[in-house]
Amino acid sequence: MRAGEVTGSAMLYPELFKAFEAVRWNLEDDVPWQAFDGSLLTEEQARTIKMNAITEWAALPATEMFLRDNRHDSDFSAFMSVWFYEEQKHALALMEYLRRFRPDLVPTEDELHAVRFEFDPAPPCETLMLHFCGEIRLNHWYRCAAEWHTEPVIRRIYDLISRDEARHGGAYLRFMRRAVERGGAEAKRAFAKIGVLMASAARTGKPLHPTNLHVNRGMFPHDTVQSRLPDPAWLTRWLDEQIRFDARWEQRVIGMILKNLSLLFGETFETVQQLNRFRKSLSPAERPAAA
Repeated sequence: MRAGEVTGSAMLYPELFKAFEAVRWNLEDDVPWQAFDGSLLTEEQARTIKMNAITEWAALPATEMFLRDNRHDSDFSAFMSVWFYEEQKHALALMEYLRRFRPDLVPTEDELHAVRFEFDPAPPCETLMLHFCGEIRLNHWYRCAAEWHTEPVIRRIYDLISRDEARHGGAYLRFMRRAVERGGAEAKRAFAKIGVLMASAARTGKPLHPTNLHVNRGMFPHDTVQSRLPDPAWLTRWLDEQIRFDARWEQRVIGMILKNLSLLFGETFETVQQLNRFRKSLSPAERPAAA
């Protein structure tokens, strides 16, 4: 049986839907628009908001990928309705901020549509782990961004968005746990493999995230979300020079990845090296017969 394939166990979507409904924030009531202070918004900050809005819009092609590659799993596919809604709301919240206070920077429909392109098929477990790590990273990026911004309304928006990303990571972890229960060593190998990759950003010198990884061989090198932004060099500049997502922040991301994989596998990973040794220990010989 493939990891994630439907069995008789209880579905996760109904429970996750209720949990997300209970904490969902409202664009009108939970964002203090009246507190806007234009003197605290710099030109540099405003332009980063536009780039983040377009990046969040890329949940559209990601959802199309998830639905295509998870046709065997209606439970996970149904959860995509929640994830897609909330991710698109993030884009909308950022665009609404610009519409109200910097209408000259609202992304055009062409700029938004540019990040909608087809992703190559990939193994579902590896993609799931990639996006789990991506949610952890986004949570920390947005928390860091909220500290960098000086205007109170956008700081609140980034705080709201970062909390959503943390919840999304928690939901993905639930599906990962189910995949391990069903797929055994096959799922563990996929999660450990991507975990090592995503926790090694400090060594690669690149902020690894689904939006800046190559996803379509036929379109290379213009096959990352970031490469299709109006300013393709924005992400690196935003992280290194603007919000200053330094080694201290990066270590928090790595720590969260290792902590969650420790819980998922019933092991203790304090370093990426320990996770990599565990990955190597999962030899193909341990593959369940049913796989």
